[in-house]
Amino acid sequence: MDDPAPTSSSFVSGTNTAAGPKPWRMTLSALCCYLIAVGLARFAYTPLIPALVHDQWFSAAQAAYLGAANLAGYLIGAVLSRRLAALAPTAALLRIAMVIAALSFFACAAPAPFTWFLVWRATAGFVGAVLIILAAPFVLPHIAAERRGLAAGMMFVGPGSGIVLAGLVVPELLTVSLTATWIGLGLICAVLVAVAWSGWPAEHRAPPTPTRATDGPGADAAEPALWLLAAVYAIYALSSVGLVPHMLFLVDYVARGLGRGIVVGSYHWALFGLGAMIGPLVAGGMGDRFGFRLTLRLSLLIQATGVGVLALTPHPLALIGSSLLIGAFIPAISVLTLGRIQEITTGATAANAWRVATIGFAVGQAAAAYGLSYIFSATESYRLLYGLGAATILVAFAVDLLMDALAQRRATRA
Repeated sequence: MDDPAPTSSSFVSGTNTAAGPKPWRMTLSALCCYLIAVGLARFAYTPLIPALVHDQWFSAAQAAYLGAANLAGYLIGAVLSRRLAALAPTAALLRIAMVIAALSFFACAAPAPFTWFLVWRATAGFVGAVLIILAAPFVLPHIAAERRGLAAGMMFVGPGSGIVLAGLVVPELLTVSLTATWIGLGLICAVLVAVAWSGWPAEHRAPPTPTRATDGPGADAAEPALWLLAAVYAIYALSSVGLVPHMLFLVDYVARGLGRGIVVGSYHWALFGLGAMIGPLVAGGMGDRFGFRLTLRLSLLIQATGVGVLALTPHPLALIGSSLLIGAFIPAISVLTLGRIQEITTGATAANAWRVATIGFAVGQAAAAYGLSYIFSATESYRLLYGLGAATILVAFAVDLLMDALAQRRATRA
């Protein structure tokens, strides 16, 4: 018989009715996992771009394409994650992926051909996707249903923590050398691997996922309507496109585009990371309280505003606000999407839906990364990139409104 799910107090008090790590310990491991997967393996590269160009390791276009290679690797990892999960225990896969992510930093610690860096940046993206897709569904069934939004929010504090670390540590390490910076980031990853190593649940004790009420159509159905999940996938993928300009170009825009230097650019990246630390907690708490459908919709309008403002003005206050705001939504959109999926469906279906949503997110990111890199190489217009990003998020908002209208019509006919 499956072990019972932990009570709502178990997450807060740190006790667990099942054998194995306590809920807070499993959440900490997932936090470290996401810190490595996104906060460092992806986002620590952004403040390195101006230095890579300045020290002539790569041209500006090559540096941008290396960032895009990470997202392409992420897409491949998202597609193959389910097949990998069938080959080995989830905890073992998570540990292996974290180790490889750490090794990818050490592999880039010396000047090397572009192809070498391309392979390792793609590898970092690949294992990052494996970590993102497997960690949360592995841990969340061990958390009480009414606390899962908060727990997911705590997990997604990891990316923001990595961004803050990169924004503060990278400029200091760069005063030594680029090599020292790559090695320092690898050592930070190694410490996180050690912290997370023993905090995963035993797979044979995974409790069943209690059914959560949904605020959308299909609440009484055994399986959700495919169109409802398809809408979530589309919104998540479109959001990923709109967020790419900040993810790839924020530091370079401030440092080179506005001529304010890498130190100022890195401080904006630290603000971006500070927002990313706060955003998922706020989003998860609001989702638990007001429902993830409403919270997700509101978030799309705020995201479009935060991205679009940089297409209009480079004013310092606009840069500060945009850095904080979009930093918050980089992980928060994942929390809200995961929560929305769990409102719609449960169990293995929810885990597979999260994998499909992540693939869609990865497709959007990779396509946007290469597409925007091409547009930037042709125009060198940062404002154009942010304008396109805001427009794409508004399309996601329109999709959400359309799906809501369809849902109301469906309910009326029923």
